[in-house]
Amino acid sequence: MTDQRILARRFETERPRLRAIAMQLLGAAADADDAVQETWLRLGRVDATGIDNLEAWLTTVVSRVSLDMLRAPRRTRERSWQVEAWRDEPVATESDPAELVAAGDRVSVALVVLLENLSPAERIAFVLHDVFGQSFDEIAVILDRSPASARQLASRARRRVRGAEEPAPPTRERGRRIVTAWLAAAQHGDIGALIELLDDGAVLRADYGTSVQLLEGAKKIAEQAVLAGRLAAHSTPILIGGRPGVAAVLSGTVVSIMAFEISDDRIVGLDVLADPERIEALGVALVID
Repeated sequence: MTDQRILARRFETERPRLRAIAMQLLGAAADADDAVQETWLRLGRVDATGIDNLEAWLTTVVSRVSLDMLRAPRRTRERSWQVEAWRDEPVATESDPAELVAAGDRVSVALVVLLENLSPAERIAFVLHDVFGQSFDEIAVILDRSPASARQLASRARRRVRGAEEPAPPTRERGRRIVTAWLAAAQHGDIGALIELLDDGAVLRADYGTSVQLLEGAKKIAEQAVLAGRLAAHSTPILIGGRPGVAAVLSGTVVSIMAFEISDDRIVGLDVLADPERIEALGVALVID
């Protein structure tokens, strides 16, 4: 039996475990299969005789492949961009029947939060440590961060998943307060105030029509907000898909809208739409007139 055939057999032995990791990270069977296949292809491009621990090497590679897939623009969540004027009238508190049905399956709720509300780095740290028992030293190598940072990511993700059972969306009053503070800080270039408003693991997703952008971490997002301070000075609060948001208007034209995802009085996500055609189709200008 050739060395290549031995390597292939060892890979096939590891395949179920690798697929399980990718499935937990990506949440889709097709994506998990793609990640495992890419891991096999990468194994074929290296000198396997230099790999001391094949199991650890494969775990690192399939995790990094999954991380790249999570960060890819095609995986950006598609949220509702329906816009409406922001009026502070009381909101009905009657439970949605669909929510009552879902309340009986807490595991499913937690899984949705895990797959949709965690940043890619948080998801990697949480799944690899809490589900597959990887050490934070190993996870740090995958994420290119320190073991302490990897531990913090897993801890933050764990809190979010546990808190998924009883979501507490912000009231409109709290949302307006946070949005107003954000606009003021961005307009005045106050990075410290912006970072204070942001969760450490916050994620910004921006769609410009011809390109997309993904930023992770409070500092990077705050720096970007300061660069866009002129937009903050010309922004009007609106509701976007029921979420707190703003519309930026320059020379009478709506140039972008941004929706805020808020948890525990911290901004955990920002979704930006700056595609002129989509903004026009949404009728944003009619809402803010």
